[in-house]
Amino acid sequence: MKLPHAADALAIDWAGTRLTYAEFDAAVDAWPAPRLHEHSAHDASELAVPDALICVFAAARQGRAVHVEDPAARPERQSVPAGAWLLIGTSGSTGRSRPLARTVQSWTDSFDEFTSITGIDGTDRVLVTGPLHATMHLFAAVHALWVGACVTDDPRGATVAHAVPAVLRTLVETAPELRLAVVAGTTLDSRAAEGWSGDGRNDRFDRLHLRVVEYYGAAELSLVAARVVPEPLRLLPGVDAEIRDGLLYVRSPYRVLGADEWVCVGDLAELGPNGDLVVRGRGDAAVDVGGTTVIAEDVERLLDAIDGVRASAVVGTPHTILGATVTAVLELDDPVVLDSVKARARAALQKEAVPRRWVVVDRLPRTGSGKIARARVRDSLS
Repeated sequence: MKLPHAADALAIDWAGTRLTYAEFDAAVDAWPAPRLHEHSAHDASELAVPDALICVFAAARQGRAVHVEDPAARPERQSVPAGAWLLIGTSGSTGRSRPLARTVQSWTDSFDEFTSITGIDGTDRVLVTGPLHATMHLFAAVHALWVGACVTDDPRGATVAHAVPAVLRTLVETAPELRLAVVAGTTLDSRAAEGWSGDGRNDRFDRLHLRVVEYYGAAELSLVAARVVPEPLRLLPGVDAEIRDGLLYVRSPYRVLGADEWVCVGDLAELGPNGDLVVRGRGDAAVDVGGTTVIAEDVERLLDAIDGVRASAVVGTPHTILGATVTAVLELDDPVVLDSVKARARAALQKEAVPRRWVVVDRLPRTGSGKIARARVRDSLS
């Protein structure tokens, strides 16, 4: 990948390391190729972010592959496909991480469209809010360097931030220069975007002059759909989608190596005639309560919008008569608010969706990107 030619512009400002584009480009050129054998891959998984990004760009320049995986949960990988660049894994939010491999073009071919949607350019300082082994953060950093922006971990001077909704809620008050928030990973909930009115305005975000772009994607597919909030999600040009038995299937030029032409991500969704997309949640997170399907994410979005709830996870608990009932696991600002949370839930949810069991924990398990690790929540209750 070619880098922008603004040699004196800052490419990375991270944890005390500051590199101009000239310095970054020189470091990429100087990065040594793996020497064990001709098919050896780089490994950036345990490097500090500046070195990891140098390694990722060096791999692209050398025509080599590079591992960017969670060091604590590496996927089992039998081989490296021909033409592979990034060796990554799924987030593990619903189970064990699976190995994936993608080419340089499977990301860079989408960069023009992503740039057009977000408006990110070489004047921006792009805040990356999580580890690079979470693909939304790696995508954010690589795209920022591709357009000539500065990648940073300091919210104080950031003009753009990539974050999951839970992080966005607290971030907006600590990043005074922020003009754009790019949200992904999980659906933007009402509390994260509270105050949206019928004319598409948000008093809190208007006060901060903040524009919000949300995109839907998956590690297997990269970008699928995007929107400027509060517009609906729309499929990206060149991306096709179908609904089969309620589940979303996607055909995309940005899919990983070895993927089927049509990829089922496992999300329940609805597709409008104009390419509008409504993602309801994971198919395996649907709870069948006496014949009524309860979507876990629908309940979580309501719970997360209640004052005093930091985060929630909803799972099904086996029941001898109903088949399953709903269990809510909560992070609370103060345990004393639990009764009011229960009351709000009973008033807002249909009977079958009201949790029968409530569990309060200090912290819910999360993936590297900040998403709730539902499989680990379910396992902790068994």
